[in-house]
Amino acid sequence: MRRAIVSLALLATVLSLSAGLANPVAAASARLMVGEFTPFSGPDASFGPELAGGCIPAVRAINADGGVLGHTMNCVEEDTRGDPADAVPAAGKMVASVSNLVGALGPSSDEALATVPILNQAKVPMFVETGQAAFDHTIDSYFWRITPADDVKGYALALWAHRAGYTRAAAVFGSDVGSQSDVPTLLTAWKRLGGKMVANQRIALDSSSYETEVEQLIQARPQVIFTEVDPQTGATYFSELQQLHGLIPITGALGASATAKYVEGMQPYAPPSGPAWKVYNKVLLASKSQVPQPGQWSADPYSMTFYDAVNIMALAMLEGHSTSRTVENRNVLNITAPGAGKKVVYSFAAGKTALAAGKKIQYIGAGGPIVFNKWHNSTGAFEAAKYVHLRLKLVGSVSAQQIATLTH
Repeated sequence: MRRAIVSLALLATVLSLSAGLANPVAAASARLMVGEFTPFSGPDASFGPELAGGCIPAVRAINADGGVLGHTMNCVEEDTRGDPADAVPAAGKMVASVSNLVGALGPSSDEALATVPILNQAKVPMFVETGQAAFDHTIDSYFWRITPADDVKGYALALWAHRAGYTRAAAVFGSDVGSQSDVPTLLTAWKRLGGKMVANQRIALDSSSYETEVEQLIQARPQVIFTEVDPQTGATYFSELQQLHGLIPITGALGASATAKYVEGMQPYAPPSGPAWKVYNKVLLASKSQVPQPGQWSADPYSMTFYDAVNIMALAMLEGHSTSRTVENRNVLNITAPGAGKKVVYSFAAGKTALAAGKKIQYIGAGGPIVFNKWHNSTGAFEAAKYVHLRLKLVGSVSAQQIATLTH
């Protein structure tokens, strides 16, 4: 889960810096810049290399195919440090000083609430990695979310347990905001699927014992437990459950736990297969001079979708015959939405060829189909995984289309 931190105090200052900034069309042969707007330092410094694992391969492939309208593309690092206090001025600096900025990858949940309004007012298309439910119904027109919101996992959990045949469930979630974000959608989905929630426990994290809560759970007689807690809490809670009753199948977030063999976990899913992924992986592995140990990102769903985001930016500019951010943003849906007579393409090169031939296209990326709703959210798919011989193994998935049946 992408950690959420809110800082509104600094917002007004940078909004005044970004307001009224030009949205230029790049001069002939200028380099188009994609801002890697995410933590490269601080507690979430791992986000930066993960993002670069998508951006760098994308621009390499685009430039190898002649670029966009005579322009090459490049990724530029903008370190938010995972803190709104640093991210707000970083957003203002990026908008004001990066020439020919055509879009941003990010922000993450660390700084999204503070910086999305800045980038939106400056008319910067942003393909975010925030999972916060606050953006589920956003009216920010330059906001695009390819990866699922955190609360979408509640639908995926319910669907997976329903498919397994369970009808009586218990919810055991930590009291923190991140864990609780799954609960409302889980409860809604489970009810719509005909299931009964026999217990809904909101437990304090890292207590020395949960014997009272465990006894209440046992009395409720669930067939399956939905859960998201930190490893220490999970180890204590489920060890006591095992001692008092024996374990019950568990569907929830993966973590270190004494109950590993009973756990099936749900997480965003982008299968490392298919025509789009093959193009992505080939150019990723060829980028080792710029991406250290590139193979680590081959099956990473966030790297895949950042790669897709850059391709969408480039194809949207081609669709609109302009490098203007406003024109680009207006054409994102034209590039990604399915439609009668559209040619399905799996790479920038194929999309460029089809557009040049006067065809309408639907880009399907390494992360799979991208279908934005009216709030610019694309649900995405989830995978179920479990431990087999001490190694995680994929055991199934829930598609975006299946989730969509519960969200409309």
